[in-house]
Amino acid sequence: MNTTIQPDPSVIGGVPVAPLAFLPDPAAVFDKRAGRFAFLADHGGNLAPYLRFLGDLTALQARLARELPAVTPLPPERIRIARESRMPPIDRAALAADEGMHATLDRFLAEAAALEMPEPARLALSAVTAAGIADRHWLLDNILSDRIPEDSAAPHLFVGAAVQLHLARLAATLDAKELVKIRTGTCPTCGGRPATSSVMGAAGIESTRYATCGCCATQWNEVRVVCLCCGSNAAISYRSVETDEATVKAELCGDCNSWVKILYQVKNPSLEPIADDVSSLGLDMLMKDTPFKRGGFNPFIAGY
Repeated sequence: MNTTIQPDPSVIGGVPVAPLAFLPDPAAVFDKRAGRFAFLADHGGNLAPYLRFLGDLTALQARLARELPAVTPLPPERIRIARESRMPPIDRAALAADEGMHATLDRFLAEAAALEMPEPARLALSAVTAAGIADRHWLLDNILSDRIPEDSAAPHLFVGAAVQLHLARLAATLDAKELVKIRTGTCPTCGGRPATSSVMGAAGIESTRYATCGCCATQWNEVRVVCLCCGSNAAISYRSVETDEATVKAELCGDCNSWVKILYQVKNPSLEPIADDVSSLGLDMLMKDTPFKRGGFNPFIAGY
């Protein structure tokens, strides 16, 4: 019998090393998010209709994640070069003209027409569906650049949901072990900005922080008490709508005057990085009256 004990490279000094990243299982991610939106809608007060609509939209993402033809994985050479160059393997700049991205957008827009939604959203959906290729490229470029003009939030919402669907499915074809740290606040899969970060409660990663990409749903490890916008840790503070025991807070940076929400899943494991970002809109309204600018990117929140 072989009694040799092999060292575990994931443990240093007896302390487990948190993985750099967790890649999404798209259908499972959107299923969980849709369920959370539905729960929050039942307790959402004035925000309930919007949360319910987003729950339906996210349930559509989950269904299409199962039904759409498989995406074409990235070439191994692209992944190798990205790793050696310390770059994300998914090239966002190329996606606005990608045929697979446009096919996903077309299918998503067609299926979304069957959902119940407010009349302004219906008009925005019709406008995006009828838009020419130049306008669609503009919408896609904005989402893929993590920016949404405040005067056109509604059409970007539908395009953003389609981008989330496509990027999550593309990210799922990768191997998390092939990813490398890029820089603070940058998704190692697609180079996007985080929507929020979470202090985790799951076994093996308790109290570690993972940021969640607002587009591809990759979660990656970040040092706690560090600004996800500029990387500084010199002037970090926290604000919340409730008490110091709040499970959703704004992490403020006094160096770059930015803030990103941080969710304490270690206290409430049902928190979901995108859904609870939307449901905590009161925190965004609170921060509107400060000199700090929102640093998290979530296509379901624009203009706040």
